[in-house]
Amino acid sequence: MGANKTVHPFQILYEDNHLLIVDKPAGWIVQGAQPDQRSLLEEARGYIKAKYDKPGDVYLGVVSRLDAPVTGVVPFARTSKAAARLSEQFRERAAQKSYVALVEGVPQNHSGRLEHDLLRAPDAAITRVARPGGRDTLHAILEYDVVRSEAGMSLLQIELITGRKHQIRCQLAAMGWPIAGDRLYGARQGFPHGIALHCRQLVLQHPTTKQKIEIDAPLPPYWPAWTKQGYSKK
Repeated sequence: MGANKTVHPFQILYEDNHLLIVDKPAGWIVQGAQPDQRSLLEEARGYIKAKYDKPGDVYLGVVSRLDAPVTGVVPFARTSKAAARLSEQFRERAAQKSYVALVEGVPQNHSGRLEHDLLRAPDAAITRVARPGGRDTLHAILEYDVVRSEAGMSLLQIELITGRKHQIRCQLAAMGWPIAGDRLYGARQGFPHGIALHCRQLVLQHPTTKQKIEIDAPLPPYWPAWTKQGYSKK
């Protein structure tokens, strides 16, 4: 058991017989990619197959996802038993994911809790804030801290209380703080790759040993230098 620092097309953050945890690059689809898109799942399968010279298909279970333009920690289960146990942790909110976002604007409060009812039509590209208690809405909650602000931009640390599709992107945009590069949600500022939202840490219980595991992914190198100076764990 332990970390493997070998660089494939992505960085391996943790690897053992039960888990493979990687640092997802911007623009990659975790699962269900089209022929012209890079699939993190298929690349990870290829990595396992080549490293261990495995015949036939390689099993990897998807237990948590990130949007294509988002970077950071993504876990895969290497056995069906691990997949079932990890999926239960995510359903029960026992597994915790922390994010860092670079947003346009400067929040008035240094920290806060955002609560919205969100609505996403089946064929819609975006999630929208809806009237509270409306039909087919899902309640969404996150907490944020402002790490640092500079030149009209702010670096936020974010803890998800709920996990909804595009939740962070939608809620921050609704407050007037769209994530840099996220044109879909009204951002004016560009970003070198994807959007400035990064899953920086995953905390979970190992599916077999039951030990607590904390996995961190550093900010990508193309983030502004001042964000790395302000970057810290809560």
